[in-house]
Amino acid sequence: MSFLLTSKPLTRRRLLAGAGASGVVLVAAPALVRHAAAQAWRAGDPFCLGVASGAPRADGFVLWTRLAPDPLSSNPATPGGMIGGDVTVGYEIADDPGMREIVRHGEAVAEQAFAYSVHLDVRGLQPGRPYWYRFLSGDAASRVGRASTLPAPGAGLERLRFGFVSCSNYEHGYFSAYRHLADENPEVVLYLGDYIYEHIEERRPVVRAATLPTYRNRHAQYRLDPDLQRVHAEVPALITWDDHDVQNDYADKWSQYFDDPELFLLRRAAAYQAFYEHMPLRPIMSRPEGPRMRVYDRFTFGDLIEISMIDGRQYRSREPCYAPPDKGGMHLETNAGCPERLEAGRTMLGFAQETWLHSNLAHSKAQWNLIAQDVLMAQYRVKQGGADAFSTDNWDGYPANRTRLLKRIQQTQVSNPVVVGGDIHSFFANDPKLDFTDPASPVVATEFIGTSISSHGPPYEVIAPALPDNPHVHFFESRRRGYVCVDLERTRMQVRMRVVSDAADPKADISTLKTFAVEGGRPGVVAA
Repeated sequence: MSFLLTSKPLTRRRLLAGAGASGVVLVAAPALVRHAAAQAWRAGDPFCLGVASGAPRADGFVLWTRLAPDPLSSNPATPGGMIGGDVTVGYEIADDPGMREIVRHGEAVAEQAFAYSVHLDVRGLQPGRPYWYRFLSGDAASRVGRASTLPAPGAGLERLRFGFVSCSNYEHGYFSAYRHLADENPEVVLYLGDYIYEHIEERRPVVRAATLPTYRNRHAQYRLDPDLQRVHAEVPALITWDDHDVQNDYADKWSQYFDDPELFLLRRAAAYQAFYEHMPLRPIMSRPEGPRMRVYDRFTFGDLIEISMIDGRQYRSREPCYAPPDKGGMHLETNAGCPERLEAGRTMLGFAQETWLHSNLAHSKAQWNLIAQDVLMAQYRVKQGGADAFSTDNWDGYPANRTRLLKRIQQTQVSNPVVVGGDIHSFFANDPKLDFTDPASPVVATEFIGTSISSHGPPYEVIAPALPDNPHVHFFESRRRGYVCVDLERTRMQVRMRVVSDAADPKADISTLKTFAVEGGRPGVVAA
């Protein structure tokens, strides 16, 4: 995220700080593992990174775990303390949380090539209901997780509760927001990027993940958090990424630090693989191939809502006026200073993904249509030397793509379009319009941006003064951490912006900062 100014650093956690990026060994020596069915796990719990479910369909879902008895092993040859070839693990799926009524059992493969992660794509289950599952290996068993199938296509669905989250920085605070979100018992959680931060800014010099082992350990460090483990075990996940999952403010093959693009793609390949190794993504679709990995996907919950999960990083055009600051490059540009920003051929999503999204929206039969992506979509102009200036890392850097999408939504009369995002460590409630400078321009959709789980927010006193110049922005707040919880019915969406009392407190309380609504058939933010 680069939006105006960065926030001041403040270290919140020191016990494991830096282990993921620096490779510090904190636990026992690697276990010798080849055949897990007979393994006695003496060196550590192989399921210490937890379990997760995701990518649900009407007849199944993906179940995830990763064998890692030594989760922060510094030896790149033994990821998670594992050696040898692929390992077979058992699994059980049950009708009940006590795991008494087993409806499916079998074996899954923990792949050596992907750090002994398991991506079990389950099919043949009943639609629209919860299941419980666990993994087994020798004398070890994982915790019990909960997964759910989607309702059958077109099935009547009256309501759905879901949450969306982004920007969890391990060094900036605890992840108590995840615990409180789990308490709300949503049917699904949308992860909108910056699941990890690739750097530790409080260390001097700054420690950065740049190789596959360091990205793996950074993910493992986060996955050891008990609140993160709980929300993954209890709530199915829909997942996309943002910049810090690879490197701050990257765009396709162009690095924030102006690295050689081909060298940066090697780093991106490492980051993408580590991301896949730690997420419940469909292997048939998302298994990485070097620096390429598909994460965009759509999920239909009966006839109520279709959710399009979007990739806003991998396919985007180079950031406009891409150059070091001493050569005129900035993340905040005026039209006169950066005419490239307005070029019609620029894309945030890549033209193949644009076409895919446009087609999905045009053909959707759902009552509501949600576009879940990583950054602020609505325009937000600020003054720079008396002229209007715009951030170039979010949709303001790609206004032609934004216009194409909003025009498509308007022309095809998409039913109840709503956009959600993260990245900026702030809450926003916005009315996306075809022309943000024209008060008479029609509102085309509704947008809500969620604040960060723990990452520091941008300075409120810098961003808030521009609110009068952006009347389509109904609400902004960057000083609080938390998440967004959405209660959806056929004719109304209620959006609660939830905040923790203090991200520095692992026992932080939760409260509602603001509540908004969207009325069916009427795009735009409504106070609730």
